[in-house]
Amino acid sequence: MKIKIIALLATVLFVPSLVLGAEHHEVSLFSSDFFYRVLNFSVFIGLVYYFAVNPIKAFFVGRTEGIANQLDEIEAKLQASKNERLAAEENLLKAEAKAKEIVSNAGDEAKILSDNIDAKNATALENLEKQAIEKQELSSKKATQATIDSLLNDGFDNSDIAVDEAKVVSLISNKVA
Repeated sequence: MKIKIIALLATVLFVPSLVLGAEHHEVSLFSSDFFYRVLNFSVFIGLVYYFAVNPIKAFFVGRTEGIANQLDEIEAKLQASKNERLAAEENLLKAEAKAKEIVSNAGDEAKILSDNIDAKNATALENLEKQAIEKQELSSKKATQATIDSLLNDGFDNSDIAVDEAKVVSLISNKVA
C-alpha cells in the first residue's frame, strides 16, 4: 500500500517535470539525469516518511484514544443517568404506595374520629334530654308546690272558710290535674 502511494506520488511529480523540462533534442534514458532525480525523490520521500510518520501516527493514535475516552465518558454518564432514572422510578413507586397508604390511613382516621364525635354527640344529647326531663319534673314540682302553697296560704288567710281535710285534698287534686 505504501509503495503504491510512493509510486503514484513519483509519477505525479516527475511526469510534468519531464514534459516541461524536455527540450527538442534527443534525450536518451542513459544520457539524462532521470535516475538521479528518482534517487533524490526516493531519498526525500524516505526522509519525510522517517520524520513525519511517527508524529502523524502519534497524532492519530492520540486522537483515536481521545475519542475513545470521550465515548467512554459519555457511556459512563449515560449509564449513570439510567441508574438515576431507575432509582427515581423506584422512589416514585414507593412514594405512590406511601401516598395510597396515607390516604387509606386518613380515611380510617376520619371514620374513627367521626364515630367518636357521633358517640360524644349521642351521649351529650342523652344528657341534655335527661336534664330537660329533670328540669320539667322540677318545674312541675315547683308549680305543684306553688299551687299548694297558694292554696294553703289563701285557705288560712280566710278565717271564714272552714277547711277540712277532704276539702283540701279535693282542691289540691283539682289544681294539680
